[in-house]
Amino acid sequence: MDQFTVNLWVKMEPFIVGALQIPPPSKLSLHYLRKMSTYVRMHSSEGYYPYLFWPMWRHIACGKLQLEKDLAWLYFELFDSLVERTAEERLEWAEVMLSCATEEEAEKQRNKLSVDTLQFLLFLYIQQLNKVSLRTSLVGEEWPNLKSKSYGLTGESTNQIKNWNDSYHQAFIQNHLQDLLELLLDPDQLSASSHSTHNSLVTSEAVRALSFLIEGSVNNNRTVHPLHQLALWQPLHASSGFSKISKAFSFPKLESWLRTCLTGNPFGTSACLKSGNKLAWAQQVEGATKRAKIACNTHMVPSAHRMVVMSQVYKQTLAKSSDTLEDSHVKIHRCCESFIYLLSPLRSVSIEKCRNSTFVLGPVQTVVHLHSCDNVKVIAVCRRLSLSSTTSCTLHILTPTRPLILLGNQAITFAPFHTHYPMLEDHMGRTGLATVPNYWDNPMLVCKDNCDWKVFRFLSPSEFYPFVVPFEMEGDTTEIPGGLPPAYQNGLSQREQRIQVWQKTVKEAGLTKDQRKRFQVLVENKFYEWLVHTGNRQQLDSLVLPAAGPKQAAG
Repeated sequence: MDQFTVNLWVKMEPFIVGALQIPPPSKLSLHYLRKMSTYVRMHSSEGYYPYLFWPMWRHIACGKLQLEKDLAWLYFELFDSLVERTAEERLEWAEVMLSCATEEEAEKQRNKLSVDTLQFLLFLYIQQLNKVSLRTSLVGEEWPNLKSKSYGLTGESTNQIKNWNDSYHQAFIQNHLQDLLELLLDPDQLSASSHSTHNSLVTSEAVRALSFLIEGSVNNNRTVHPLHQLALWQPLHASSGFSKISKAFSFPKLESWLRTCLTGNPFGTSACLKSGNKLAWAQQVEGATKRAKIACNTHMVPSAHRMVVMSQVYKQTLAKSSDTLEDSHVKIHRCCESFIYLLSPLRSVSIEKCRNSTFVLGPVQTVVHLHSCDNVKVIAVCRRLSLSSTTSCTLHILTPTRPLILLGNQAITFAPFHTHYPMLEDHMGRTGLATVPNYWDNPMLVCKDNCDWKVFRFLSPSEFYPFVVPFEMEGDTTEIPGGLPPAYQNGLSQREQRIQVWQKTVKEAGLTKDQRKRFQVLVENKFYEWLVHTGNRQQLDSLVLPAAGPKQAAG
């Protein structure tokens, strides 16, 4: 056995994409999830186990756990976004929902959906990631009031999400490993107090479900294996506790093996910052107190673990459409007074602690999350949008799911998606995102007890202007996918008519050559004032790209 060294680590994607950035409902505690684990097995013949259908989860969530139906569907749909499906399957589902004429028809289609029951239990459990602990808050690690920003001894804000912290993911799994394993046990393997015993056996199906959270490699090889493949590998049976006779794992041995082999994620944020490629996408600008930092791991990791981390871009325009970005998880941190274009299909995007900036994103396959941002504009097609602790942010969004308003937000403005670039529709097809349904104007207040409908508004058509991506690229998209809502399109048409009337008035005014010259200077001055007032002058001055556009070398 000495020749085999197994390294296991916690996968990042379930936490980046799947863990909501809020404390979970009290009814998703371990106590109730254990009851659910027993209940689904007792009703396995009714669509509860091994696959849990939407009507059955709705029954458990609304009838047993007292969750609202919208929240029950949110968890179900959020988990589904983590399930590996082709872009074609995602687009087919969009067509099915589009064909439904009534909510009743749509619900009938949703009733056909199912998820892996044991994996879904684990997914519900990791919602505890952002649970606020009164014990830790008393010693300064957390503060229970999520609406206010508190600061620790280091001066760093303690009001921060943990979804990108791979060290915290590892500690979370280590600290809760016994609970996770007990959640997967068959009821007859539990004691009267719902705990494991020394003789408890863990089924292969349970270990397969745990692969939702854990993967690994052998002898530091770059080939990544799901947990269950390693645990069931013949040379590791003695260590993992697998018995060919019972065709199951000894609970104590399996737990011990997992604890021994769990280590840091070699493809996580920490490794990316430490060993990833440092990219010279941003320049050091005079007046910046810290140097811009951009790192990626795409050259050294399997495709499912691609990551780009961007921090402290200051007062410049940055644009990229490259292989480095494609299908990557992107974290944008502490950027200020900048215009950032990432025009490639992306896996997820997290924008944290940024201010006075505009972000134009390629289609995002899973989620765009904003946290602790001030006066930020985001323009994106994405499967899901969520917001926490943001102020005065404007979101021009095309999304097939309801935008999530979490805790601590103020003065949010929602608006329709209003731009295009030549490769946009091709990128949308590759990420499985369609133009309909589009729920940009149907946000969901996830924490109704701590916020109200006054935290957001919809942009008035009179304030609306389309956005032009100022770069040349190859591609076939020449207009906004799906068009604009009628009210906004009518507003643009009326404005264009007023411009035409004004131009006609100027043309028919009979100005002399000298008057036309002075009038032109006046218009140019007014235009310059508008550029300065809107910040567009800074965007033009801070361009760091050649005229050819954002497509540059992949690194």
